[in-house]
Amino acid sequence: MTPLSESTRKSAEYFSKASEVIPGGVTANIKYFDPHPLIMEKGKGSKLYDVDGNEYIDYLLCYGALILGHGHKQVFEAVTKQMIEYGTTIFGTPHKLETTMAEKLIELYPSIEMVRYTNSGLEATLLAIRTAVAFTGKSKIAKFEGHYHGGYDQVLVSVNPDMELAGDQTEPRAIGESRGLPDYYLENTIVLPFNDLESTEKILRAHADELACTILEPIQSGFIPADQEFMDGLRKITAELGILLIFDEVKTGFRLSLGGAQEIYGITPDITALGKVLGGGFPVGAVGGKKEIMMITSARDGRDILTAGMDNSNKQEPLYHSGTYNGHPLIVAAGLATINELEKEGTMDELFAITYALREQLERAYKEHGIIMQTIGEGSIFNIVIAEGPIKNYRDLEKANLQLRKEIDYKLLELGIYTKPLNRYSMSIVHTEEDTERTVKAHKEAIRRVLNK
Repeated sequence: MTPLSESTRKSAEYFSKASEVIPGGVTANIKYFDPHPLIMEKGKGSKLYDVDGNEYIDYLLCYGALILGHGHKQVFEAVTKQMIEYGTTIFGTPHKLETTMAEKLIELYPSIEMVRYTNSGLEATLLAIRTAVAFTGKSKIAKFEGHYHGGYDQVLVSVNPDMELAGDQTEPRAIGESRGLPDYYLENTIVLPFNDLESTEKILRAHADELACTILEPIQSGFIPADQEFMDGLRKITAELGILLIFDEVKTGFRLSLGGAQEIYGITPDITALGKVLGGGFPVGAVGGKKEIMMITSARDGRDILTAGMDNSNKQEPLYHSGTYNGHPLIVAAGLATINELEKEGTMDELFAITYALREQLERAYKEHGIIMQTIGEGSIFNIVIAEGPIKNYRDLEKANLQLRKEIDYKLLELGIYTKPLNRYSMSIVHTEEDTERTVKAHKEAIRRVLNK
């Protein structure tokens, strides 16, 4: 396999070896890019180091999960203390930290009155939808075109659809994004146009009697914000029609504010899904919402479907939700340590300040080279879009010069700036002004190399 450059030859060799025992060489599709992904060996602070010994300033940060950077002292200490003081990696029973974290989430997110834990953001959105279907007694769901909620059948629809197949912008078609999806989910998942309130309202009203919920990323893909008017209208319409509103804040939780996007917009969803930052670098998810909705997940009154011989008389059908590792004590400890760091005075302000400083300097650098570029995002996440005019939804991204962006991104990898090509930038509290200076300088050099090739 031809390496990205001579300096990444070991990555190419390791990837070739992995491909012999792992289909496609990666354990998650998102980790792949041509001609081979970089194989990392070590991380520290804002940096990653690959098997060839190359250093990178990391802006992927495990797709945004590592808001404290790699190997943060407080996270390591919290996890180590949990193991040493309590003598085990996991109890397999309820434990005190589950309640402590639930109380913290209830404090930070006004929409959350009760909490259940999962092992990923994917599982969190899945449970949120199952809860909405059970609570309302309706079987269809609505999601927005271009929004990703995890790799399962129900929502793996119209995430990145072919525009020739996707239908009219005001009434998108449901397009499956994977082989193996049953037709049932395409027929029972209604697709909505993001940031188009008039068209969204029309579709929701047409399907109101069969829709259990509407799920969305308040910030599409982590960087395209919803308009305030759109969010206000969506909340009003869903409440009127008896359609539960689910905020997928897996990407945005703790990255726009401690209370997520819902705090910024002043919107109270019925159910919230969280993940990423919440685990401090470990796999985690959480679902929170109104007490009357969340109580439907309670095991106390539900039939036990797993214990043979259990007396289930006078028990109702359960909303089944379980998982051996739900609320894992090491993960909850890491998450609480992360939140504690973010709550320290001035931490979030400093994080946002360095994010916006980088954005401004990058926009200026591209302008100096005659490239029309805008950075789009909120809080500590943004993306580079080489296009002019407003970017309001998935289809607007068609305006962008993705080929130029991709070429620049590959040059940036050679220059020690890491994010997966075309991906958004996530910032951490350990990124420094020196990192910013190096990043801007690398962008200028990458642009020069691409334009002069």
